[in-house]
Amino acid sequence: MGFWKNLFSSSDASSAPNKGPSEEYPFGAGDSFTQTLRDSSPEMLRERAGSNVRIYFSTDRDIDLYELEELCDAVGWSRRPLRKVKKAIQHSFLVVSMWEQRGTQRRLIGFARATSDHAFNATLWDVVVHPDYQSKGLGKALMKYLIKKLRSEDISNITLFADPHVVDFYRNLGFMPDPEGIKGMFWYPD
Repeated sequence: MGFWKNLFSSSDASSAPNKGPSEEYPFGAGDSFTQTLRDSSPEMLRERAGSNVRIYFSTDRDIDLYELEELCDAVGWSRRPLRKVKKAIQHSFLVVSMWEQRGTQRRLIGFARATSDHAFNATLWDVVVHPDYQSKGLGKALMKYLIKKLRSEDISNITLFADPHVVDFYRNLGFMPDPEGIKGMFWYPD
């Protein structure tokens, strides 16, 4: 298994457009996640008490695809071929991962990516937060971070596709159904 893991998780900078240097942004002290910890159950607080826990975002594309697959499995997504997932990440305009770090251990707890025409439009894909971290403000923080990064690139139109059970989540972040009715069309192979 080690061979395949190395094959799929190796970095290929020449085929990763706009890879740029790794960027990490702490998400912790004094923000809504810290407040969530204060408001959490005593069991959760005990689990985290005394541990050096840090939540941060990264735009590094060198993600362990097996770890990403475990995250997607945790929310019940269908499995996809790792070679295609790797290609999708390499060709995305922006990739954002969210990590929990406890001491020297780090865990992938969220992920999202965007494709773009590099001028006007971007579409969000694969937005996922581990179930253990949902309803704590982290999905909202991930989306706000993603939108902020896209806006810093002067992208003004941001679209996404949402399953019915998460439409309200996106609506609360300012997304709306097409006000003029559904203009999107889809083609799928037979």
